[in-house]
Amino acid sequence: MSSWAARRFWTTASAVPVEGGFAVHLDARPVRTPLKAPLVLPTFPLAEAVAAEWQAQEGKVKPETMPVTRTANSAIDKVAPQHSDVADMLAAYGGSDLLCYRATGPAGLIQVQAEGWDPLLTWAADTLSAPLQVTIGIVPVSQPAESLAALSRLVHQLDSFRLAAFHDLVAISGSLVLALAVIQRRLSAPEAWALSRIDEDWQISLWGEDEEAAEHAALKRAAFLAADRFYGLCG
Repeated sequence: MSSWAARRFWTTASAVPVEGGFAVHLDARPVRTPLKAPLVLPTFPLAEAVAAEWQAQEGKVKPETMPVTRTANSAIDKVAPQHSDVADMLAAYGGSDLLCYRATGPAGLIQVQAEGWDPLLTWAADTLSAPLQVTIGIVPVSQPAESLAALSRLVHQLDSFRLAAFHDLVAISGSLVLALAVIQRRLSAPEAWALSRIDEDWQISLWGEDEEAAEHAALKRAAFLAADRFYGLCG
């Protein structure tokens, strides 16, 4: 049995000012989230991006082609009602950040990790007041409480829309530091993505790339870049 899918019924999707922000109207009908909350967005550029996704739909609505709309829905339906819990969950990545766990070998990989990741840890220490300790292999390392508190404060400062995008930057990269570097414009999103892939790319250079793994990585990269775009549209 085929699942039901919404079909296009509108002529024009447009961003319009409303109380509290900007909405998206399909002709005269305002878009709502999956939980039926009003889709009210904080900036006009973000509303325009959502409207553009709706305008691009033909026939059946395909949510997988609407990353801005999906993240906006998540911000309203999922993040806003549990903002503190989501922020806590993301801040916890600081205790096991990807950049702090280094390879035991070979020497070439150790060097590439150091060259790529050490400058970001220095930046976190100097700019974010959050020095982090490095360990070898998978041996756990306890991070300074003051550093984790500093990182947590930065995450909790984000509003629900930014936090929704930030969630994807952290979860996809596995690094709180890389995600913070992206939103604070220390790194571009493509640069951060490449740094998060040092281990995988090293293995690919040795053994080649599996087609299925390559497709999966491409999807993750696209989602990472989409999260960065959404964050930028929040103003």
